Amino acid sequence: MPVPQTILTRKTKTAVFLVLTIDEGGEDTVRDVLSDIPSLTRAVSSRAPEAALAAITSIGSQAWDRLFDGPRPRSLRPFVTYEGDVHTAPATPGDLLLHIKADQMDLCFEVGRLITTALGDSVTVVDEVHGFRYFDLRDLIGFVDGTENPVGQEATDAITVGDEDPDFTGGSYVAIQRYVTDLAAWNALSVPEQEDAIGRTKLDNVEMDDDVKPTNSHIALNVVEDENGEEIDVVRDNMPYGSASGSEECGTFYIAYSAGPDVTEEMLRKMFIGDPPGNYDRLLDFTTAVTGAQFFTPTVDFLEDLPDAPPDAESPEADMSDDELRTLSSDGSLGIGSLR
Repeated sequence: MPVPQTILTRKTKTAVFLVLTIDEGGEDTVRDVLSDIPSLTRAVSSRAPEAALAAITSIGSQAWDRLFDGPRPRSLRPFVTYEGDVHTAPATPGDLLLHIKADQMDLCFEVGRLITTALGDSVTVVDEVHGFRYFDLRDLIGFVDGTENPVGQEATDAITVGDEDPDFTGGSYVAIQRYVTDLAAWNALSVPEQEDAIGRTKLDNVEMDDDVKPTNSHIALNVVEDENGEEIDVVRDNMPYGSASGSEECGTFYIAYSAGPDVTEEMLRKMFIGDPPGNYDRLLDFTTAVTGAQFFTPTVDFLEDLPDAPPDAESPEADMSDDELRTLSSDGSLGIGSLR
């Protein structure tokens, strides 16, 4: 079994999220740096091993064909915009994702600095977010985040590609969005109104019974089931971010790892378009998605022994429409139906 990257850790106190695009001609430098990231992270971690440093590297669909020859992850495809009647989940640029987390921000900063310095002008940083733990794992809106995450072997199973894609066994898929929250509008709601929007009590973090939980609550619309009615899990590692003065944007950096992108795509469809259409996630009236991208997280073995570079060729997805990208699926479908 190839060694996976260290996605599953205890909840750390800090994180740095870096989203990069690869500049023209930067592919060779990026390949060189990718292969060095595992050893570089180990070197920085040795300064404070108790801080649980991890630097998870993931690669976008269009970048994959620029970096590697040979097979590609069978379900790797670009993030596609979901446009509802009221709210939109935008697709934004992203070739590389660095998810760096630890109990100490200095370690996260050091790894991010070393990697971006090595990458130099081969990449452009399109988003950088510094996240922090907020009290007892709460979001800035005051509710506990990530309560429904699986644990133990269930978490491993939820995020790990298996024998259905033997060339990439041990890898994971990851989707990200950065949300900007209107805290003034949210705090103007009463606590019961906030609880109806989430589907969970605020103080003691208890989920509402199905017969009283609003159908447009955040929790109700984040449940995805397979063809047998079994709930499909993802592992979220969200972090709040923002400035204390409120002079800059604040909100949530959403990041979800899974064994395939179908489940997160279905969650987004239900949240933004609605289930049924028009019954969208009430929380979206107070927090706005400003970014959206998805990637594949290969194993450590893959990073330390990269496939050959490809011959010069344009990505086959370059001229595809959104509808074509949305239906670019595989035999590894989770059987949750059309995402249209």
